Amino acid sequence: MIRWGVVGPGEIAAGFAEAMRLVEDGEITAVASRSIERATAFGDKFDIPNRYGSYDALAADPDVDVVYVATPASRHEQDTVAFLEAGKHVLCEKPFALNAAQAQRMAAQARARGLFLMEALWSRFLPAYRSLADVLAGGRIGQPLLVEADFGMRWPLRREERLFDPERGGGALLDLGIYPVQLCSLVLGTPEHVSAVGVIGATGVDEQVAAVLCYPGGTIGVVKAAIRVTLNCTARIAGTDGSIDIPAFMHCPTSLTVNTRPGGAEKIDCSHEGNGLQFEIAEVHRCLGAGLTESPAIPLDETIALATTLDAIRAQIPSSGRPGRRP
Repeated sequence: MIRWGVVGPGEIAAGFAEAMRLVEDGEITAVASRSIERATAFGDKFDIPNRYGSYDALAADPDVDVVYVATPASRHEQDTVAFLEAGKHVLCEKPFALNAAQAQRMAAQARARGLFLMEALWSRFLPAYRSLADVLAGGRIGQPLLVEADFGMRWPLRREERLFDPERGGGALLDLGIYPVQLCSLVLGTPEHVSAVGVIGATGVDEQVAAVLCYPGGTIGVVKAAIRVTLNCTARIAGTDGSIDIPAFMHCPTSLTVNTRPGGAEKIDCSHEGNGLQFEIAEVHRCLGAGLTESPAIPLDETIALATTLDAIRAQIPSSGRPGRRP
């Protein structure tokens, strides 16, 4: 039984705790917040025995094996490094860091200590993305040449919310754009050139972003993200012999459509029980059981490369004054 601690008991952490109920070989034994009241309420809701009003107290708990860091992105480096220094394995919520320099420091700490560390890019472990990887590996659409993906919704402008707070790493790119960018990374690798435009809103965060990612060999990724306008939230991978359509929402689809020539189309059912976060939990357990310190599905080098791509996109958007805009 792998024993988890949760820090930052907000909405995302609540989904994580719900998913843990579907995992047989893990349990949440501790929760920490800077507010003991919030930790207590979360513990009551999910039957977690140990509740702490400080992160240091959870770090010192000998009955915690791995920590799920669900604090705001502006705290990810600080909190992840602190738990690694305490000897805990870490699953850090996306975006992993505010920039590539932070991601590199986090990875270096884990590697130096021989501890497991993974970005919580839950999409990679969903049945749909597993099926996508199989379709690509089987060569069913030939060589992928183009990935188009977008993710955006219209949220009401509330300065107090994390999405609109530059101090907490808000904005469309880090919060939503990571999903289209990671799909391009999965299919095409690391880009060698990035062209981007964006719109900075009244609160100082990027509200709309569009980028073209150019890869060796002439392949292209086209990505968009937004928090003030609704996008299709779909994706398409076009190859020399066909294409793959990923329906909304592209970061957590329950089906894929594979279009092959001449004129064939197959819809692959990828439905599953629960909210889907149980699959990334299972990956952490699998890796720990195998003695791995990184997941082959999203290794730390790829996490750093993703952060580097996000840096390159953000560098071409007028400055929002966001902390971490530059490494």
